[in-house]
Amino acid sequence: MQRLNERQRHFAAALLDPGLPRPDGLVGPDGEPGPKRFAVYRNNVVVGLTETLKDAFPAVHRIVGADFFRAIARAYVTVDPPRSPILLDYGAGFPDFVRQFEPAAVLPYLSDVARIERAWTEAYHAPEASPIDPGVFMAIAPDQLPVVQLALHPSLRLVRSQFPALTIWQMNVADGVPAPVDLAADGEDVLVVRPSAEVEVCSIPNGSLEFIQALADGKSVLAALEAALIANSHFDLSANLSDLMRAGAVVGYSLAPDTRQA
Repeated sequence: MQRLNERQRHFAAALLDPGLPRPDGLVGPDGEPGPKRFAVYRNNVVVGLTETLKDAFPAVHRIVGADFFRAIARAYVTVDPPRSPILLDYGAGFPDFVRQFEPAAVLPYLSDVARIERAWTEAYHAPEASPIDPGVFMAIAPDQLPVVQLALHPSLRLVRSQFPALTIWQMNVADGVPAPVDLAADGEDVLVVRPSAEVEVCSIPNGSLEFIQALADGKSVLAALEAALIANSHFDLSANLSDLMRAGAVVGYSLAPDTRQA
């Protein structure tokens, strides 16, 4: 006789893969085998997970249409089922799956649009934090600025695309109106952050992603500037710091141990 954990694994596998046989030992209220009942249950589970993905990736759904999205979602749930009963976080691997989904190859930007949507979801559910008052930051002595380390908002996410993925996403959410897009145009770097109640999604200039990522990795402003200048020799430190402050993306700062806070 199979152990309980083995029966559970077989049940879970058959639930998401219609090619597998119905698990043995399943009976209805009358004590008789119920293959139709299991088929209905299986379908309801897949439909429910598909709807969860549809809600999490509305722009992707709008771009490809209901039938195509259903096909992607059904394929995804069979290889990456939920690992938690809480479905708020389900779909973390969906953008990468879309990138590898062969029928979607004709839409090379689609996985990047999905990454923006995933970043939006993660930002929305991230912990709360209060953005720093710009006046506090301005009190730092100029000679200390290079060794300042900035604490970024926990909701902050970055997305890089070689396509105009942000533009495409904006045209396919809320009241956006789809329009022709030049896929050969420059790519877009995207900042996603939720400083208050609303998630903010905006384009950032060349070099900013490297700058912000370095700050997120705990690098000093000087080290982050060096990373940004490699990407863009015309990187404007002052303008980018102002943009981060304006976006509410900075929640604190610290100085190197051998310096004293102003």
